[in-house]
Amino acid sequence: MTRTAVFIALLTVLQVISSMAGNQIITGTIVNTILVVCVMTSGLSSGLTLAAVSPFLAAFIGIGPHLALTPFIALGNVVLVLLWRLIGSSLGKKRLPGLVASVVIAGGAKSIVLFLGIVKIAVPLLMNLDESRADVISAMFSVPQLINAILGGSIALIIIVGYGRIIERVKND
Repeated sequence: MTRTAVFIALLTVLQVISSMAGNQIITGTIVNTILVVCVMTSGLSSGLTLAAVSPFLAAFIGIGPHLALTPFIALGNVVLVLLWRLIGSSLGKKRLPGLVASVVIAGGAKSIVLFLGIVKIAVPLLMNLDESRADVISAMFSVPQLINAILGGSIALIIIVGYGRIIERVKND
C-alpha cells in the first residue's frame, strides 16, 4: 500500500510539473513510464490502482482533459498495466525480448483503447463539441498516444532492467 501511495504522489507531482510545459508527449510519456515501473516493481494491484486512480486525480486537480474522457483514459491505463504485467512477467523480468514485446503490444493496445473509446465513442456521442474542438481532441487521442506509450514503455524498460540488476546485487551481497 505504501508503494502505491508513493507512485500516486510521484505521478501526480510529475503530471503537474510536466503539464506546465503544455506538451502532451512529455506528460504522456511520464505517465506511461510511471505506470509501467509501478506494475513491474510493485505488483499488479499497485499498478491497477495507479492506472485507475491517476486520471481521476488529474481531472480533480484540473490538469486532465474533460471529465467525460477520464473513464476511457483509466481503461487505457488498465489495459497497459495488465498487458505489461502479463507479457513482461510471463517471459521473466530478466528476459529482454519479453520486455520489448511489452513495450509494443501493451503500448499499441492502450492507444487502440483510447482511440476507440475517445475518438469513436466519447467525442461524437458523449460530448457536445463544435467540429474544430472535436478534431483537436480526436487528434490528441490518436497517434500521439501510441508515441507516448512507446516512449514511456521504452524508458520504463531501461528503469526496470536497472532495477532488476540492483535487486540482484543486493541479494548476492
